[in-house]
Amino acid sequence: MRVVCLAGPSDSGKTTLVEELVPRLADRDARVATVKSIHHDIEIDTPGADTHRHRTAGAETVVGITPELTFDVSTRAKRNPPPLPDGATDGGLLAGDLDDPELTALVSTLARLERRGYDTVLVEGFAAAPVPTILVGDRDPEDVGGEVIGRGRDDLEALVAAICELEGISFSETGDAAGTHDDADSHDGTTRPASNADE
Repeated sequence: MRVVCLAGPSDSGKTTLVEELVPRLADRDARVATVKSIHHDIEIDTPGADTHRHRTAGAETVVGITPELTFDVSTRAKRNPPPLPDGATDGGLLAGDLDDPELTALVSTLARLERRGYDTVLVEGFAAAPVPTILVGDRDPEDVGGEVIGRGRDDLEALVAAICELEGISFSETGDAAGTHDDADSHDGTTRPASNADE
């Protein structure tokens, strides 16, 4: 699975670049997921709604299924990262550093997305992650954890080509995610975002 970080200061255009890259990557028959680092707590569910009540009653994960969308909300986030799924590895990203809860939460999320069959994941934020990175705005290349593969001002098609040429990262113990996809997450046109483990 290809993983690319978009790193830059607030209001530098990271989200706009994600919006421009996603459809272009999807046009190349890639299943694309996105992960957003959020630095403050937010409430993404409606207080008083059934799913919110399930979570406040103590459920670690709540899944809501609507006619158009499926979402899951987990209480495991940056402060208390979820464990890696059974049979998953850290893809070499943690390098034994289990004391970084933010990176641990990202790696666990990426491992779940790989099992769901995604080809490409765009990660907004998590600048310290050791994954290929597109710099947006005036971010210093020395301030990111991964190799810089482009800049936000580069031609969009050139950025898409650079992403598509990346070697994938495997989070499977066998090194091949084939056959590990969760049946419930097979591609059928339904949007299934990752849990909020990236909050």
